[in-house]
Amino acid sequence: MSMDLDAPVYMTGMQQDEPTIATILCCNCGAPIDGTTSAGALCNDCVRLTVDVSQGIQREAVIHSCRDCERWLQPPNSWVVANLESKELLAICLRKLTGLNKVRIIDASFIWTEPHSRRIKVKITIQQEAFEGTIVQQAFEVEYTVHNQQCTDCAKSFTHHAFRASVQVRQKVPHKRTFLYLEQLILKSGAHKDTLNIKEAKNGLDFYYAHRNQAEKMIDFLCSVAPCRYTKSSTLISSDTHSGTSSYKFSFSVEIIPICRDDLVSIPIKLARQIGNISPLAICHRVGTAVNIMDPQTLQTAEIPTGVYWRSPFNSLANVTELKEFIIMDIEPLGKSNGRYHLAEATVARASDLGSNDITYFTRTHLGAILHVGDSVLGYHLTDTNFNDPNFDAIEASSQYRDTIPDVILIKKHYARKKKPKSRAWRLRRMAREHEEEAMAAASAPTQSRKQDQEQQRLEADFEMFLRDVEEDQELRGTLDLYKNRNKVQPGGDDMMDEGSDSDDEVPKINMDELLDDFDELNVNDQ
Repeated sequence: MSMDLDAPVYMTGMQQDEPTIATILCCNCGAPIDGTTSAGALCNDCVRLTVDVSQGIQREAVIHSCRDCERWLQPPNSWVVANLESKELLAICLRKLTGLNKVRIIDASFIWTEPHSRRIKVKITIQQEAFEGTIVQQAFEVEYTVHNQQCTDCAKSFTHHAFRASVQVRQKVPHKRTFLYLEQLILKSGAHKDTLNIKEAKNGLDFYYAHRNQAEKMIDFLCSVAPCRYTKSSTLISSDTHSGTSSYKFSFSVEIIPICRDDLVSIPIKLARQIGNISPLAICHRVGTAVNIMDPQTLQTAEIPTGVYWRSPFNSLANVTELKEFIIMDIEPLGKSNGRYHLAEATVARASDLGSNDITYFTRTHLGAILHVGDSVLGYHLTDTNFNDPNFDAIEASSQYRDTIPDVILIKKHYARKKKPKSRAWRLRRMAREHEEEAMAAASAPTQSRKQDQEQQRLEADFEMFLRDVEEDQELRGTLDLYKNRNKVQPGGDDMMDEGSDSDDEVPKINMDELLDDFDELNVNDQ
């Protein structure tokens, strides 16, 4: 039998009309591949190893950060707030790379580097079609060098008269308790982030801004947390007669009501009748968007809105700097309560009179729940004080209220402490401020230097008083952010922190659970 050698040969199981597939070997690894593909003589694995789809994309770049405000430059001239390893910073890094828009980005993530190395590394995974029908995925690293560059806003803060709006906050009281509390609220809400500069002036603070709307935002915040009023003024800086444009500086003067918590107030009799017929001689037990007062002899409370106060303004009759120390000789609860306050009748004697005379005073107090016989308490001694106040004179002249004036009004429990406070295991953040007198003090006379020392001592005393208020008032602590003091060594096994004298177990203590771990030492000064 003869066979034709030129006859076609077909594979088993294939039809005669189906085309044959040309199979060739990879020129690199020898693996069988489809020879009809445009990848040439390379298999897919060898294509991924030999073809670089990231060619043309930067592997090194420079990004700029402002050292003062810690914002990042986003070209062409905008500064963005972004934390390290955040999605905002990742977007800035990716925009800095040229050629990245020609490929498809699959994934991008940060690679950990030392925080002080001034280096940021990003791992990027991309995809691109190397040949027709062949898609290559590749991952590579990009290293960014962080350079310092001062932003335009911070540059203005170091230039005199570069601001466009200022907010002057004032309160005419002999202490800084209100501003210390206001400072903590500003830090907690971040309302100071747009300020160019903050200066400490007499009776208040000055905030400077680059734009008018930023100052108006601060005004809205102040009105939402404190009873105040404000006035606005503008000053013409320059004008262009050809274009009709003018440049102004805006000044906002904010005045906070000169009444603080624990102050003794003498309300005008007419106003006292309008707000619930409360006794015109009362104490301020809370200050929010309005002034909340209470009669310590009846526990009756009333609220004075900001607008009502400015229509009939009055000053405090006495403040916390005039408190006297008394000792509880006898106390008897009356059974009446109003929230955390409990009415009681107490017999007290001045701490300075013990051992010299036996003069005692009878009074009613709202502190019946926390006072016991032998406790020390702070209060106002009315019979030993002369008040130069027309509202108090009207109360003494009134037959309705003359007999209701007590000898002593108790305000708060007093805890024995060391004269020099012990290092606390917690601390508060402070805003970076400048004193207006610093420039003058550098070349001042010795008398001026002594005045600066006295002012510094007074500020330290006010801050210590505020810290003690934070320790003693749990409701006040709930509105603030307290941080752990890293420099304070904690005794082993003690989960509570003693904040007062070692010999007094009744001194208020702050639980560790109330403190925050994070403390930003780069943006604010700590105390």
